[in-house]
Amino acid sequence: MRITIRLIVSLLIVVGLAVFVFSLYQVRSEERRLARDLERRSLIFAESLRESVAPLIASNRPARLSRIVERFGNRERLRGVAVFDTEGSILTLTGNLKSAIARPYPLALDAVIEKRPTGRFAMIDGRRTYICTVPVEGEDGVIVGALTVFYDTSYIDVRLREIWKDNVLRFLTLSLLLVLSTVLVVRWSITGPIARLAGWAREMRTQRGDGTSPVAPLRGDMLAPLISEVTSLAKSLAVARSRADEEVRFRLAPEFTWTSRTLKEYMKVELGNRKLFLASNREPYMHVKEGSTVKWIIPAGGLVTALDPLMKVCDGVWVAHGSADADRESVDGRNTVRVPPDDPQYTLKRIWLTKDEEDGYYYGFSNEGLWPLCHITHTRPVFRLEDWVCYQKVNGLFADALLEEIAGEESPLVLIQDYHLALVPLLVKRKRPDAKVALFWHIPWPNPESFGICPWRQEILIGMLGADLLGFHIQFFCNNFLDTVDRFLESHTDWEQFLVNRGGHSTLVKPFPISVDYPPQLSGEEAPDKDTARESILKELNVEARYVGVGVDRIDYTKGIPERFKAVERLLEKYPELVGQFTFIELGAPSRDHIRKYRELLAEVEEMVENINWRFETKKWKPIVYLKAHHSHEEIDRYYRAADLCMVTSLHDGMNLVAKEFVIARPDGDAVLILSQFAGASRELKDAMIVNPYDVEEMAEAIKAALSMTPAERAKRMKLMYDMVKENNIYRWAGKLITALAHVRVQAE
Repeated sequence: MRITIRLIVSLLIVVGLAVFVFSLYQVRSEERRLARDLERRSLIFAESLRESVAPLIASNRPARLSRIVERFGNRERLRGVAVFDTEGSILTLTGNLKSAIARPYPLALDAVIEKRPTGRFAMIDGRRTYICTVPVEGEDGVIVGALTVFYDTSYIDVRLREIWKDNVLRFLTLSLLLVLSTVLVVRWSITGPIARLAGWAREMRTQRGDGTSPVAPLRGDMLAPLISEVTSLAKSLAVARSRADEEVRFRLAPEFTWTSRTLKEYMKVELGNRKLFLASNREPYMHVKEGSTVKWIIPAGGLVTALDPLMKVCDGVWVAHGSADADRESVDGRNTVRVPPDDPQYTLKRIWLTKDEEDGYYYGFSNEGLWPLCHITHTRPVFRLEDWVCYQKVNGLFADALLEEIAGEESPLVLIQDYHLALVPLLVKRKRPDAKVALFWHIPWPNPESFGICPWRQEILIGMLGADLLGFHIQFFCNNFLDTVDRFLESHTDWEQFLVNRGGHSTLVKPFPISVDYPPQLSGEEAPDKDTARESILKELNVEARYVGVGVDRIDYTKGIPERFKAVERLLEKYPELVGQFTFIELGAPSRDHIRKYRELLAEVEEMVENINWRFETKKWKPIVYLKAHHSHEEIDRYYRAADLCMVTSLHDGMNLVAKEFVIARPDGDAVLILSQFAGASRELKDAMIVNPYDVEEMAEAIKAALSMTPAERAKRMKLMYDMVKENNIYRWAGKLITALAHVRVQAE
């Protein structure tokens, strides 16, 4: 009913405006027409009468002149006639106008002086009147006076009112017919069929059985597409219920937590027998030479932790760059190998890159271009044409490898990882539009102004929008991406559904906050308590301290390591009582030393540590211990457990899993997390001490506050963060991401 009323009101408003505009136009046109007609008739009458009065004025015969004026002055719509001499004085005048005419009369003087007819509309005795004045010439052509006729124009107003009245009646009649026809059409063609369709759908929804024999469908050409979709929905209802029941059983289980096992069970229900095809730059298993033998290792990183159990569930195919020195020796003729090597459950397909391709694609465009561009840390991105060419070529290699593997699959699921492979989604979808393709972007997405620096911004965006599902860590990055698409591409963005529609293809953009493993997969030995771990570590470092802080980072200019060291220096300046008491341990893993900016950062960090230690250190104590090496998970966990605080001070970061690793490593709750507001993790770990890493004073005060915090406050904060990370762990992330991909709707071209 509300829709009908809105439709009727909208139609009436539109029709009313149309009638009003048309009526206004008609009235003004009619008014102009009647005025022109009156002017023409007045002039003709005045000129015809002028021939009669001209001799009488010249011969000075006022009596005869008055009789002529009185005789012609009572015609229809003519209010009167007046005759003037050359001075504008009245020679004769119709009686009813004597009190309304000025002496001398200006219009008569104008006509005499200008020697041409004049006309104007004026109010005389409260009535609108048209006044036409013509000069009167004698027989010798000399002007002897002027003749004026006065016409009543009230009939024009009457005519205009009649037009308004007629059009109002027409509008009311038209409105009544419009309301009746709208009600009938809506009832017969829309609301009635929809009501019947709703009842039919309700029957289908509630019918018992396997859902393969739905109720006879409703007929109707107008609703045929909707009926078809509802029929398909009804047929799949039983399967959907079965999957939902399985998920509910998992979720309602006592103390349900996402683990490797529950992820496997969940994915069996969600994927059935379908495979997952995954592509990433980094491989999940590496074969390396150790003397004369070959062994396999698992590279560090949350990506492998999250997706390895998932790939085992679905016996999938993982496409990655084979970069280890024994990788080529370990594959078959199709460049594939079953992994894990000790218990094969899925396939790893390796692609090979030349040294130049790796330099241009990985170190060049990916890490000198896209990495600083997306992190906005005041490091200038470097874009070289040759790097872009390599990037396109390598993305083509990954796409070809995926297409080869999915050749025999129906509607395959393809999951592409990170900024190294931004063009792969489009390359895959062009050849296999039926594939369901997702791209997960593990780094931040900048604002449109920053991304606009990239010379190939449109190509990158178009490549990414080839995906059906595009994932970022947080909603803020999703919003930035949609703003960027709006700025640089011709497309339609649905901000309610977070969909980008371009060229008939839709891409869903959603946040999937990545996390860490729970419970942590460590050595299995009982972990030491905080005091024992701290005493052991400080003894190894030959340092005596009461408080210990820790930072764990890959040496990268986005991590805010120099700013962190400046905060430690400022802390000791402001609070000298902490000299000899507080030591900060930085576990720094060198990376990307092919790139000059990273080599410069390494030198800057080492110099800063040396200067601060030289300034404050004592014989048995130093403020900063810098351990530059690649550390295992077990080694890092020792430092997590020994620390009073952990500093994660990224200048910009997609998520930064160090923050979550530290929280999950401290079930005792006797620690404090100091976290950058520019790390994605700050959106979830709200009970950390959130700081601006560019504000050295604020960070120094945060360290002091952390060291002064009561045990109860520390425990409360850490408990809230621990529970959050436990619930939203890496397995939940993987399950949600793959579920969203499996459920995405694909319109095959």
